[in-house]
Amino acid sequence: MPLSFAPTAKLSYAFQRQAPPNHYCAISWSALLSVRSTARFAAPFAFRPARPYIPPPMARPKHPAFDKQKIVAMNRQARFNYFVEEVFEAGLALSGTEVKSLRGGEGSIAESYAEVRDGQVWLVNANIPEYSYGHRFNHEPKRPRKLLLHEREIEKFVGATERKGMTLIPLSVYFNGRGRAKVELALAKGKQTHDKRAATKDRDWQRDKARLMRDRG
Repeated sequence: MPLSFAPTAKLSYAFQRQAPPNHYCAISWSALLSVRSTARFAAPFAFRPARPYIPPPMARPKHPAFDKQKIVAMNRQARFNYFVEEVFEAGLALSGTEVKSLRGGEGSIAESYAEVRDGQVWLVNANIPEYSYGHRFNHEPKRPRKLLLHEREIEKFVGATERKGMTLIPLSVYFNGRGRAKVELALAKGKQTHDKRAATKDRDWQRDKARLMRDRG
């Protein structure tokens, strides 16, 4: 049955152009519903201005903290003798008796360093004492030990040591949460004598300042 009604402002502009010029028009229910749905849903989005996309500011990447569950050895003079530029975590290829000695807390890297040789990185002069129950299966305490690194890291070390005169210094040896032996390896540059004097003065001043604050507080 046709429906007669007076056109209102809610009808779309396209429908009003198609409607007859008189005050009343006859349309079907389907036409009415299509006009109402068009006016309700299409109109709010028809003239919405496009907004330019502004990307959110990117956070500066932070170096993840190494998972040091048990520290076995530390090179305490490394930061005094060198400017540490960048720090890496390297795996350490060890024999069974070496792992047992490290788990017992025995080891020293005070006089050790790392070098790139034949496309691999080696830890030189690190002292891991013989295991007391190793007998004839024991290891050599100061043998060169292979460090496990990614290829891109090794290429970076080659460029830094050969072209920039930098040095690879181990900072610490530790076991991570999975029980793997790791080496904290630093890409560093040696300090001059005046740099060491300035570092000594700063260290003494920090110690004296802490003592004064403790006495006052």
